[in-house]
Amino acid sequence: MSGFLGALSDAWAEIRVHKLRVLLSLIGIAVSVGALTAVVAISEYQKQFQTEQSDRFGGRAATIVVNVSNDDGTPVDFDDFDERFARVSERFGFSHTARIVGSMTQGVQLPDGVTDVGARLIDPLYPQIHREVLLDGRWFVDSDLEALAPPAVITEALWDRIGRVPLAQHPTLSLTGGAGGTYQVVGVVARQGLGDEELRIDLLYDAYRSRVDALPEGVWPQYEVWVGEDQADEIGPVLAMDLRAGLPEGQTVSVSRSDWAAQQGALDVQATFEMITGGIAALILALGALSLINIQLVAMRQRVREIGVRRAFGATSGRVFFSVFLESLVATTVAGVVGIAIVVAILRSDWVVTSLFYGIQDVPPFPMRAALVGLVASVIVGALSGFIPALVALRVKVIDAIRF
Repeated sequence: MSGFLGALSDAWAEIRVHKLRVLLSLIGIAVSVGALTAVVAISEYQKQFQTEQSDRFGGRAATIVVNVSNDDGTPVDFDDFDERFARVSERFGFSHTARIVGSMTQGVQLPDGVTDVGARLIDPLYPQIHREVLLDGRWFVDSDLEALAPPAVITEALWDRIGRVPLAQHPTLSLTGGAGGTYQVVGVVARQGLGDEELRIDLLYDAYRSRVDALPEGVWPQYEVWVGEDQADEIGPVLAMDLRAGLPEGQTVSVSRSDWAAQQGALDVQATFEMITGGIAALILALGALSLINIQLVAMRQRVREIGVRRAFGATSGRVFFSVFLESLVATTVAGVVGIAIVVAILRSDWVVTSLFYGIQDVPPFPMRAALVGLVASVIVGALSGFIPALVALRVKVIDAIRF
C-alpha cells in the first residue's frame, strides 16, 4: 500500500510540475468525456420526450381501447353501452377511464362570423391518459358538469382568433347547433409546432350530451382504460369477455391496446439514436485518447534524463512504471470529472432541456448512468494512455541519462 501511495504521490507531483503540458493535453479529454456524458444524458431525455409524444398520440402504457359497432352498420345505442361500460369498469376498479369522440365539427361565433372548427368530446381523465399539456388554464374536472356555462378548452390558434383574452377575465364562446349556447373558456392548448394553426374546441362529453339527444351522425365514442403495463395482457381478454356478455345480437366489441409499448419495434428508434450518437461520442473520445498518447510519448523523450537519474538513485522499475502510469490515469480522471461536472451543471437546467426538447412535460433528473459512463471512460482512457508511456519509461537506463 505504501508503494502505491508513493507512486501516486510522485504522479501528482509530476502533474504539478508539468501543469501547462498536462493542461493542454487534457483539454481534449475533458471535452471528449463531456461529450460522451452529454450524449448519454441527452439520449435519456430523448427517451422521455419520445415517450411523452407517444403517450399524447396513443395513451400511456398501457392504454386499452374499447370500440363497439353493429355488424349491419346501424347506429349503436351508446347510452346503453355507456351504462354497460360503467358497470364493468366499476367491477374492475379502474382508476382512469375516459370516452373520446373525435372527427366532429362545431359552429363557433367568431368576430368575423360563424366558423366551423374541429371539436372533440372528452371525459375529465382523458388529458391524464394522454399527457395533454396546456399553455394556460386548466383541464376539465368532475364539478364542471354543474356549471351554468359549460367549460371549453381551445387551441392557441383559436385563442388568437378571439383576441387572446386572458383566462382570468373568463372569456366565453357562443356555439351554434343542437349543443349551442355559451361556453366558458377554461384552458388553452399550446401550438404543437411551427405552422400549427388548427382551430379546435374540446368539450366535456357529458355536458355536450346533456344538450343533445344523440351524437351527430357518423361519429361515435371510443372508450379508453389506463392500467398497469404488467396487467394489460391479463385484463384485456377478461374485460372483452365481460363487455360482450349479454350484448344485443349483431353487436361487436373490440378490445385492443393503443399505447406505444404495444407496438413491435417501438424502442428500436430510441436504441438506434443512442447507438449512433454514442458511437460518435466514442470516436471523439478515441481521437482524444490517441492525441494524449502521442503527447505522452513525446514528453517521455524529454524526460529520459529525469527518469535515468531516478533510477540511479534507486527507484525500482515498478515505482517508475506506476508513477508514469498513474500520472496519466490521475490526470485524465480529473479532466473527466471536470468535463462531467460542466455537463451536469448545464443539463440540470430545465431551461436547457426544454429548449432542446420543446414540449417535454416531466423533465427527469440528470441520469447517473451518464455520469458513470463518462467517469469509466475517462479512467479507461487514462489507463490506455498511461500504459504505453510507462512501458517506454521502463526501458530507460541510467547510462541514457548521461548520454542525453
